[in-house]
Amino acid sequence: MTITTDDLELIQEAKNIIKRLYCEGKHHIGAAVRTQSGKIYTAVHLEAYIGRVSVCAEAIAIGKAISEGEHEFATIVAVRHPEINPDDPTENADPQLGVVSPCGICRELISDYGQSTQVILQGEEGYIKTTIGQLLPQKYSRS
Repeated sequence: MTITTDDLELIQEAKNIIKRLYCEGKHHIGAAVRTQSGKIYTAVHLEAYIGRVSVCAEAIAIGKAISEGEHEFATIVAVRHPEINPDDPTENADPQLGVVSPCGICRELISDYGQSTQVILQGEEGYIKTTIGQLLPQKYSRS
């Protein structure tokens, strides 16, 4: 699938939220989800000292959208903020934020709320887009 200007905007929104709210040891992933209505919801991941309690940014962004009455998702993306280098302030001024693939739990969650949701990934030669169904073949089903 072709990356559109809307996709680039979504990537930028994910970058903006993690740049603004990055906190070492607390938040290093930012996500943005665009609903079918065109609204964008952003969130950061919540790190916890006990890993099982951590919550991914994608889950929080989807939860924000659902809490506002949105239930149809078009596209989602997550970006990672690198750790701050205390010895190189110039590196910290413009960190290299990279698009990352959703973890397995997020893949399940995204597909639970929209099997045709598109996911933006980092390819070898730039951004690529696929459906969550392609990232999670033979998804678990209760039936």
